[in-house]
Amino acid sequence: MKNSILYYSVGALLYCPANKKTIADSIINEKFGNKFSLALCLEDTINDDFVMEAEQDLIASINQIFIRFQKQPFYLPKIFIRVRNPEQIGRLTKAFGNSIEIITGYIIPKFTSDNASSYIQEIIKANEQASKEIYMMPIYENSSIIDPRNRIDILYGLKDMLSSIEELVLNIRVGGNDLCHIFGFRRHSDESIHRIKPISNIFADIITVYGMDYVVSGPVWEYYSGEHWEKGLTQEIQDDKLCGFTGKTVIHPNQIPVVNKSYQVSKSDFNDAQAVLNWNRNSNSFVSGNFTNERMNEYKIHTNWARQTLFLAEAFGIKD
Repeated sequence: MKNSILYYSVGALLYCPANKKTIADSIINEKFGNKFSLALCLEDTINDDFVMEAEQDLIASINQIFIRFQKQPFYLPKIFIRVRNPEQIGRLTKAFGNSIEIITGYIIPKFTSDNASSYIQEIIKANEQASKEIYMMPIYENSSIIDPRNRIDILYGLKDMLSSIEELVLNIRVGGNDLCHIFGFRRHSDESIHRIKPISNIFADIITVYGMDYVVSGPVWEYYSGEHWEKGLTQEIQDDKLCGFTGKTVIHPNQIPVVNKSYQVSKSDFNDAQAVLNWNRNSNSFVSGNFTNERMNEYKIHTNWARQTLFLAEAFGIKD
């Protein structure tokens, strides 16, 4: 498992078109709060005929944020750029200049066996070019992982390719809506994506292959207003957590506080996690009832859970 809070702290990842001209002002003035990450998208949200213009808008926004931050610090989220091809990584890393300091990494859409090597090489080059670590977050959303006859081989093949830069892979992400689109599915605001068996089966395989070594983030929730949206989002995050996901892709600022609250750690989980990790290893017993005598703690069984729980508590806080 990942042994640093950094991998657990992406949290609510807010998506925004990279050519949104007001984004710099929103960040500088903390209009989205002070506990989220930001994805500036050059892929699906941008018309194919306006990619170069969007890149220039993006560069201008990043430079503006960087310059203002030097003068008067404000909450600076982890900023990721969702690219549409490997070549954009090198071009943007160079174009950002000193402003690369506020870029956390690049998001790789539709990560497949065909493009993985090119993206990995560009991330390696970006790290050689920049004065800081540049991370990547590949998204598993391509039709190549639909067929169960090939899915496991593809997932393990991609994992093998990522192993050379494992520490630079901040999260593995899943494209829930893209996978639903292939089947023609769309969930309503009171329905969890984990109830859609063809999709949840894909998710289960991704967690099985990657979940022991990487933090895997939950799929996007597209509702942010209207009936049931908040209750539905909260329920889906509970399903996400139970199935091994950490964090959530969001598409509206309304969703950010819901995600942050949902990932807060309960006091009982926090106390149990501390008890497990502080266990007297010279004790003649590695099993005990917890401090409220409600459930059993086992040192050998619950150690991985306990480490993750304390990282989440550090990143999101403890519920009252």
